[in-house]
Amino acid sequence: MTSFEITPIGTVRNDRTDVQDTDNWGAVRSVITVDERFGEACLQGLESFSHVEVLFVFDQFAEKDDYREPHPYRGRADLPPMGVFAGRGPRRPNRIGVTCCAVESVQGRELTVVGLDAVSGTPVIDLKPVMEEFRVMDVTQPEWVSRMMADYFTP
Repeated sequence: MTSFEITPIGTVRNDRTDVQDTDNWGAVRSVITVDERFGEACLQGLESFSHVEVLFVFDQFAEKDDYREPHPYRGRADLPPMGVFAGRGPRRPNRIGVTCCAVESVQGRELTVVGLDAVSGTPVIDLKPVMEEFRVMDVTQPEWVSRMMADYFTP
């Protein structure tokens, strides 16, 4: 397969530094500082949106050597084994994460969001405003997902 290189567009700053601390992201306030190469107006208009999708790299996790064997999600024995593409965790090919976050403020090249599940120093690779026309309706998922995620976004 063809490979390609992605250059981060910015960096996350927040109070979360422990990559093993995996729950309670709901009240986390993060400032994403976009690189100066994009100019001071690069975020102009984003303040009009309630939410933004943040694409980032789980850079503090090593990629696995082998993804062929399904494993219980988050290492929990009470959950069924899932293939790598049936989960959203950090130990995945290319280590790309994506989270829909509330936009709190925009000032120049700084975007403040709430609910981003990325630790301080995480490289951001893209930002996309959330638009109703792109939102998925009628999502279905296994029952155990809600049980597993019960504390993930609680403050």
